[in-house]
Amino acid sequence: MSARDRLIVGLDVPTIAEAEKVVQTLGDTALFYKIGYQLVFAGGLEFARDLARDGKKVFLDMKLLDIDNTVAKGVENIVKMGMSMLTLHAYPKAMAAAVAAAKGSDLCLLGVTVLTSMDAKDVIDAGYEYDPHTLVLRRAEQARIASMGGVVCSAEEARAVRKIVGPDMAIVTPGIRPAGADLGDQKRVMTPADALKAGSSHLVVARPIVKADDPLAAASAILAEMDGVRAA
Repeated sequence: MSARDRLIVGLDVPTIAEAEKVVQTLGDTALFYKIGYQLVFAGGLEFARDLARDGKKVFLDMKLLDIDNTVAKGVENIVKMGMSMLTLHAYPKAMAAAVAAAKGSDLCLLGVTVLTSMDAKDVIDAGYEYDPHTLVLRRAEQARIASMGGVVCSAEEARAVRKIVGPDMAIVTPGIRPAGADLGDQKRVMTPADALKAGSSHLVVARPIVKADDPLAAASAILAEMDGVRAA
């Protein structure tokens, strides 16, 4: 894959107008976009369809989790939207239902392991008996068994996850920050080059691009860094 196929620009903005401005500014430089809750609740589902119709790839970050039938019916409709990636929490029953519903389509289902905003204390406070690293690996194994398309995890766990899921599953890593960038609310982060070296297949970058003074220059610099790793 080219760097453009691997870089997912997170449209973490409050309005469709702002999202359209980012997409227009980036032009052909960016191919892949993530749409999450913030934009979904501002009309982002129609915008996601429009992006797909315009030839862009769309990662719909919905982190689905519900009873099996509800997950399956949701996935069936998301397949019809022409999305490229969809997240759900990496619970075995939910993943099995989603995989069955997406069978025969090109939708890549991603199991969310542990959010990159969570550290060891956060995981304990949430009631889990595992530390973040152990929980990520457990859920990655469950995603592989369920025949998911990939997982979402911190780049810090990417190398260990790659050993579990093998060479073909996607490893999508948010919490990517170029050297010197503000970490924001992220606690487990890595630079683009280091994330690719660790085994990530796709990198989600939002604020360092969409909040930059020059989003096009920021995206181009990240792509250049990624290309350097790919060519190494």
